[in-house]
Amino acid sequence: MSLAFLMFLACGVLAISGAIVLILAREPIHSALALIQVMIALAVLYVLLGAPFIAAVQVIVYAGAIMVLFVFVIMLLNAGSEERTDFSQIAKYVGVPLGVILIFWAAHWLWRSPAGRAIGTATAMPAASTRALSVELFRQYLFPFEATSILILIAILGALVLARKEP
Repeated sequence: MSLAFLMFLACGVLAISGAIVLILAREPIHSALALIQVMIALAVLYVLLGAPFIAAVQVIVYAGAIMVLFVFVIMLLNAGSEERTDFSQIAKYVGVPLGVILIFWAAHWLWRSPAGRAIGTATAMPAASTRALSVELFRQYLFPFEATSILILIAILGALVLARKEP
């Protein structure tokens, strides 16, 4: 077994365990931290796939900026521990088996489909350089890039106005 395969297995286990903790955690802040674990494990998987730019974006944008925004909203709402109800018990006994069936059905479909066979026999695509990608991003897509950052800033300001308490 190669080092890349061992890294793949370790990051896969970290991503799956983080996703399970994300779903099962009672505290919202613990769920947010588990989501950061999943995103960092995915970033390492992107590096293993030969996509360092996407890995960097995954860490900087998602694990950094978006998760800081999530934690900020959790703190702003003062969300406490989750309260379990009878519906949660129904979801546990009905939802988990249905979820397992769905996963096996999707895996079976992918294994038998022509698309799944094409993935198994595909050759590796040449990696695009980060420099070429960034030049393309900041020349052709500069306006949508800046418009998105302004929209995120407006959303943050809107959340602050809505969460402000009257004196």
